[in-house]
Amino acid sequence: MTTVTPIRMPKWGLSMQEGVIVDWWKHEGDLVAEGDDLVDIETSKINNVYESPTAGPLRRIVAQPGETLPVGALIAVLAPAEVGDDEVDAFIADFQARFVPEAADDADAGGFVVSIVQAGGRNLRIGRAGPSEGDPVVLIHGYSGDLNSWLFNIEALAARRPVIAVDLPGHGGSSKDVGDGSLRELSGAVAAALAAIGVSSAHLVGHSLGAAVAARLALDQPEMAKSLTLITPAYMPGGALSEAFLTGVAETQRAKDLRPWLEKLFADPGSVTTDMIENMLKFKRTDGAEESLCLLRDRMVSGEDARSLQADFGKLPPTLIIASRNDQIVGAPTESELPTTFRVAWIDGAGHMPHLEQAAEVNALLLQAVR
Repeated sequence: MTTVTPIRMPKWGLSMQEGVIVDWWKHEGDLVAEGDDLVDIETSKINNVYESPTAGPLRRIVAQPGETLPVGALIAVLAPAEVGDDEVDAFIADFQARFVPEAADDADAGGFVVSIVQAGGRNLRIGRAGPSEGDPVVLIHGYSGDLNSWLFNIEALAARRPVIAVDLPGHGGSSKDVGDGSLRELSGAVAAALAAIGVSSAHLVGHSLGAAVAARLALDQPEMAKSLTLITPAYMPGGALSEAFLTGVAETQRAKDLRPWLEKLFADPGSVTTDMIENMLKFKRTDGAEESLCLLRDRMVSGEDARSLQADFGKLPPTLIIASRNDQIVGAPTESELPTTFRVAWIDGAGHMPHLEQAAEVNALLLQAVR
């Protein structure tokens, strides 16, 4: 029996409920291979390309550019040539008649649970997902980010292990007090939060500034690090920290002025959405947020933490670095200057945010690292 294969609106992240079709990369009649760029989809967090989950001729494009559809809705149909047009049309009509969007309560059941932990004199926001047993994967975001930076990674990781995402001091829903802004201050806050919830060892994964925080934590509390993965990390040999970006994000007040800075995060500037910009501005308007970002910027630019961290690189456990050669924020590390215990995985088609831009490839690397 010949088959008709539905292509549905994907679910990117535990909180995604709907997406907007932006533009199709393929046309009706094209032969699509598994993994081909199929369609650009906009969510409330980011614009991203959806890769075809299977192969076959693209017989129908059901969802047109500009349409907003719930997760799971039919957006296209693949079917071999021997399947008649009437059969394809009947399949689409039947799917549409039977489809019921996932209720928000059902989507959240067993999903990402956010709470506030009091630790080290601060309130720190954490999100948890996945099973209750085993060493967790701890995700530490970068400068000006928050735990939502991991929306494309949490679900894949939580299928295998407990996952804990932390808002650093000065970010997201955590206290805006960053102390002296040093790596030890930030890593100490993460360690205190983990201790408060009974975590004594974890697979540490950090992005950008958060990668440097994870490395500092692994150095100061080596028993904590079951593994260490650094995604486009700051403070690497050969890197080039962009002071202009840090200042632009910290001090810009208007959406039209902030957009060009956020676009530097991605290989494709179109990944930046209006919601992303508005959410950043909303965060910056919270009491103490802008001051904290400026203090952290000054500390990062001083180079003090970079020198201290690099001096101790040889003491780190075997480390995976996930890097991009097109990173406009921290630059690309020089492999020859890294310890021999470091392995670098280069991600093509990405800028500073490969865990969002090329999530499937990064998730595969992360799952391999935490086994």
